[in-house]
Amino acid sequence: MRVDACAALADSIEQLARRGYADRRFLKELGRAAGVGRGPRWMLDAASGGRNRLRGRGFRRHVDDRTDGQARHFAGTVAVAARIGGPLTRWLTTVVLRDPPTTPDGRLSDEAIEFARLVRSGELTQADAAGWVRDRLCHAAARGSGSVGGRA
Repeated sequence: MRVDACAALADSIEQLARRGYADRRFLKELGRAAGVGRGPRWMLDAASGGRNRLRGRGFRRHVDDRTDGQARHFAGTVAVAARIGGPLTRWLTTVVLRDPPTTPDGRLSDEAIEFARLVRSGELTQADAAGWVRDRLCHAAARGSGSVGGRA
């Protein structure tokens, strides 16, 4: 039986939101789900690809590269974007990681960068962050929740 890593990612976000962190810290803490630490070694963790603590599938087709690492990819990209901003993170994912925006990984990177931007700007509250992930990224949301605005 495959693990629904997208649902597990959303559950992790829900648990983090309950802790009451400042938004930037919340995004960095999310990176820990990808094995990207908070301390000065975060850059080495991110550059090495982190650790796949949420192994499994469950992502919608447009962001599914058919590997068990999409939750790690999303959480790690969020943590990097929280530290260095969206434009530089997008450049790194496109040029260094070779994930152009037309690929599932490129689209997932864009979603992670947008997620970080929305949380940092206050447009997306931490309390609503898990729902955002479920609606936009999780395959199960397309079948079960009947949510509006999610992509199939």
